[in-house]
Amino acid sequence: MGNTHGSASGDETAPVTAPVRFDTKIAVLLRDDLETWQRLNVTAFLVSGLGTAEPEVIGEPYEDADATAYLPMLRQPVLVFEGAKETLTAAHTKALARSLTVAVFTSDLFGTGNDRDNRAAVRAVGRDSLDLVGLAVYGPRNAVDKVLKGARMHP
Repeated sequence: MGNTHGSASGDETAPVTAPVRFDTKIAVLLRDDLETWQRLNVTAFLVSGLGTAEPEVIGEPYEDADATAYLPMLRQPVLVFEGAKETLTAAHTKALARSLTVAVFTSDLFGTGNDRDNRAAVRAVGRDSLDLVGLAVYGPRNAVDKVLKGARMHP
């Protein structure tokens, strides 16, 4: 999914056929021991808040040939990786040290059923003790690449 209406910098005058190159990267890192439904659930939750923290990642609304309007989505691809628990812990530490935009999903959130309880579950545990099962990171491409060192692309 990419921006076909200009450059990554928002230049709407660029030709539609010009390749789109983003200086930023959106990545999700999942723990490699999650079940399929958990991977999908965690990924959806992790990317859901990105547009509120970084509005520039949201593209324009969609419309089909019949003029039916659809919601805007992220303007650039979301790359999904996986790794061991230690890989997530290391990535979390590096992402925070680099002041990147970060979302977390902990194992405790599988036992809650609403946003209030989710936030309380994360708040109850210190940063270094979070049982991370998923992490979303957004920032400059090179910085995100360094954070994800040791992770592999999700199959």
